[in-house]
Amino acid sequence: MTEPLLKEKQDNSANEQLPESVGIGGTLRALRISRRITVSEASQRLKYSVRQIESLEAEEWSNLPEGMPLRGFVRNYARYLEADVDSVLVLLDNAVGSTKPPRVVVAPGVSGSSVPGDEVPMAAESTGRPWGWFIIILAILVIAAFYAVDRGWVPESWLIFDWLKDIANNE
Repeated sequence: MTEPLLKEKQDNSANEQLPESVGIGGTLRALRISRRITVSEASQRLKYSVRQIESLEAEEWSNLPEGMPLRGFVRNYARYLEADVDSVLVLLDNAVGSTKPPRVVVAPGVSGSSVPGDEVPMAAESTGRPWGWFIIILAILVIAAFYAVDRGWVPESWLIFDWLKDIANNE
């Protein structure tokens, strides 16, 4: 661990370097203790149980979720401790294997150039007429307005055009 995990720079005499053998749990525990935060304070702030935080600091992986939930848990805990999140996630990946989300493979027949950065859009893009619904809704509103004028539901003082007044008075 050649890079400091704390974002802010500290005095070297006050900051003791952790040995290389300390894993992610020991690193997070040391960061929490250096911030003078108790496990119960971290639990209340992050909405994780005390048991989960203690399991993470003890590196008891069987008591913790796997994959992306574990990655999110560690990311939130590292942010709370004001640690370098990327470095902590690298330590996590070294300890338990990759917790990154699986790569999305582009389906056969879809050109790779249409998907920038190997990312597939989450929702299908509309290829239809985006104005279609707008026109339908506008037509319904116009029909409803003429119906209201014809039934006399609209006060005559609101009708600014003579032809609308004629429609309203044809009863």
